[in-house]
Amino acid sequence: MGKYRIGIDVGGTHTDAVILDNKYNVIAETKEPTTEDVSTGIYNAVKKIIAAAGVPKDEIKYAMLGTTHCTNAIVERKRLNKVAIIRIGAPATLGIKPLIGVPEDLRDILGKYVYIVRGGNEFDGREIAELDTERLVGIAHELKGKVDSIAITSVFSPVSTDHEKEALKIFQEVLGEEVAISLSSEIGSVGLLERENATILNAAVVNVARSTANGFVNALKEEGVTNAKVFFGQNDGTLMSVEYTVKYPILTIACGPTNSIRGASYLTKQSDALVVDVGGTTTDIGVLVNSFPRQSSLAVEIGGVRTNFRMPDITSIGLGGGTIVRVKEDGTVTVGPDSVGYRLQQEAYVFGGDTLTTTDIIVAKGMAEIGDASKVADLDDSLVEQAFTMLVDKVEEAIDRMKTSNDPIPVILVGGGSVLLPEKLKGASVVLRPDHFGVANAIGSAISQVSGQIERVYALDELGREKTLELAKQMAVEEAVNAGADANEVEIVDFEDVPLAYLPGNATRIRAKAAGVLAE
Repeated sequence: MGKYRIGIDVGGTHTDAVILDNKYNVIAETKEPTTEDVSTGIYNAVKKIIAAAGVPKDEIKYAMLGTTHCTNAIVERKRLNKVAIIRIGAPATLGIKPLIGVPEDLRDILGKYVYIVRGGNEFDGREIAELDTERLVGIAHELKGKVDSIAITSVFSPVSTDHEKEALKIFQEVLGEEVAISLSSEIGSVGLLERENATILNAAVVNVARSTANGFVNALKEEGVTNAKVFFGQNDGTLMSVEYTVKYPILTIACGPTNSIRGASYLTKQSDALVVDVGGTTTDIGVLVNSFPRQSSLAVEIGGVRTNFRMPDITSIGLGGGTIVRVKEDGTVTVGPDSVGYRLQQEAYVFGGDTLTTTDIIVAKGMAEIGDASKVADLDDSLVEQAFTMLVDKVEEAIDRMKTSNDPIPVILVGGGSVLLPEKLKGASVVLRPDHFGVANAIGSAISQVSGQIERVYALDELGREKTLELAKQMAVEEAVNAGADANEVEIVDFEDVPLAYLPGNATRIRAKAAGVLAE
């Protein structure tokens, strides 16, 4: 019996969808405009793709969604949970309160219930102070009926998780299972403030993730797809189950570019390359290492909040198919960074609009057949050349920034807007534009594996080096299986072991990531 899978990726301007067969061949693809409420665009894409594919609906076994819902909620400050912030770290951390450095408008929404209680650990795992369980029970009773989400952060919890887990138990006993609880040791790495911020943001978008998941499942049901297992894209280029998504919604942030990177790798069979994903508004450039996106080692800002959880190493520039081209009074040309975005088909010259865009420039150059070419036939040649040179320069400069050596490297062009770019680019050993390049992100979402990752500090003196590394790998494998991977097909795909000279007990920070195919 044939098995099909749907892959959907929501971008700023378009929602892309594909259906693949069990050998990952593309059966049908579509691009639908992203709607303001996002969900309608997803529903339209599901409807269109199922109609186009004409495959038996009961044979669609998997449905994957890469979505910007959680990112948008944080950036727009909309639909966020009522959050309580619990920091376990008095008296050591009283000098700097939670949410320090967070933009004021977001602090007003998230900072209504903030508590710092006694407890926490030193960097070597010793207790700073005994956990104040009585105070936690009191807080839990205070919060009844006032919040629907709790973010718990303890000092050095990646070294010792005991205090966070004890607090979790107390809140669950008093508040029941209805209140979502996020633990910082499961989300960020060692730095306290950034890890706390990431945990607070995670707690804030739980409801958004839940309603997105329900919306996606309902959209599939309305189209008669009732047997499909639903997965969400996460920002390391792999998938997670709905339960896992609702627990760690922050991991969906930046999954769009990583889906494109995975899709580009699959479509070109390249395992190490630069991927240039050109959309309607922005161009995202990422790096493929061993077929997965390279991770960023820096603290990352989301909606003005500094965090330190796992994120892909992506650079974005304000250039896409809808980018606005202007001619100044002195004759000089500017390209972007603003864009007409999803209104391209109403506003660009080639569609009868009155805004000059990069799409008009490449149609005038004869590089693409989009809209009505006669509407740009009168454009001044030197204007067209100036604008085109500028847009290529912008991309070449960004490619140069992402490379780690001077050597030329394969460059893969994907995304609907990649028609803007020529067949040769400076710094590229070869420029590849594969078949189905316009929906590489949806393909990346559909073909993805499931992964699990752990990042913790271990004292090697306790178990010895080999046993400790083995334990870390085993934990990563268990995470992957919990997220929906087939236990027999999981392998370690990334492993990093950094000795920490300043910690006693021969300490080392281990990051292990396991990935495998979906469990049947």
